[in-house]
Amino acid sequence: MHLESKIVHIGVNTDPQTGSISTPIYNTASFAHPALGQSTGYDYTRSKNPTRQVAEDGLASLENGTAGFVFPSGMAAIAAVLLLYKPGDHILLTDDCYGGTYRIFQNIFAKFSIDFSTVDTTSLSAIESSITPSTKAIFIETPTNPLMKIADIAAIAKLCRCNNMQLIVDNTFLTPYFQRPLDLGADIVIHSGTKYLAGHNDLLCGVVIVHGEQLSEKVKFIQNAAGSILSPFDSWLLIRGLKTLALRMQRHNDNAKKIAAWLQNQKHITQVYYPGLPTHPGKTIHDKQASGYGGIISFAVDNAALVPQILNKVTFIQFAESLGGVESLITFPARQTHMDIPEAVREKLGITDKLLRLSVGIESSEDIIADLKQALQ
Repeated sequence: MHLESKIVHIGVNTDPQTGSISTPIYNTASFAHPALGQSTGYDYTRSKNPTRQVAEDGLASLENGTAGFVFPSGMAAIAAVLLLYKPGDHILLTDDCYGGTYRIFQNIFAKFSIDFSTVDTTSLSAIESSITPSTKAIFIETPTNPLMKIADIAAIAKLCRCNNMQLIVDNTFLTPYFQRPLDLGADIVIHSGTKYLAGHNDLLCGVVIVHGEQLSEKVKFIQNAAGSILSPFDSWLLIRGLKTLALRMQRHNDNAKKIAAWLQNQKHITQVYYPGLPTHPGKTIHDKQASGYGGIISFAVDNAALVPQILNKVTFIQFAESLGGVESLITFPARQTHMDIPEAVREKLGITDKLLRLSVGIESSEDIIADLKQALQ
């Protein structure tokens, strides 16, 4: 079955009693037992819920994973994955990563002696030289947030196998519609499901998808024991949002390519970060491992004073954090999404007071360009 069809048919007719096309919302905490020592397969919603199971199984099938798990937020999903490791373990982290990811490593798990260091994951030699005897995993984003740097998933996966490490890939920006890291050798895929998977700026959720039965059992235990689960209603919202994933991702992609090309020709724009541009570093690697470029564009202006001007003048595009919804959003990473990364580190990476990140929606690309044009004047 083609991926577009698999997406649409997630949850179709999962209730044989009624034949409901839409997955029912099993809004219950507990399930009755037929008799002592017997179970319907469902006992308590923290452990398993039919609506949540549809979402989890559907997402696992899209990523070609062994099992999927949904959580109340993307950060809860990352926290669950980090609970796989023990004090003294070391994890390598993409240097240009989402600020919230850096924060949970630095301010939460470092307290429990989970060591980490950042590395330029576009460089295989830099990764190799950063591996220590305690390194247990590499955590990458590709493309990265916000500079859209590209890591070679297959090459890093091979390196991980040679060193008995796990590869964790945040696939939020591209979704399984454009990129499937497990097929390239990754062990764990993470999504902020709030973004493209849910797609409508109305749901907070996180996703973990794993390869292998042993790893699946470990994450399942953590999800149940820690109790970090997505509610039945939110699971249903996620299923509903997923139905249009293919259509939305294609429109995000088509719009972003046009807008990135337009931005390149504007006099106040000094750099545009978008993997769909012919000049984008790592484009050859990206094209090898992904079938599209997504809807995120970052761009730098020639004067920091233009940043507040643009944010104040946009009217069609919304000045708001987050990304991946049907509406176009613009944000200022240095002061918002990446504020928790030390300023010196941000500056070195290029996350400066001149950088903006645009989440391109599914509106008319002409209307998005018109709003950017008037905001730049």
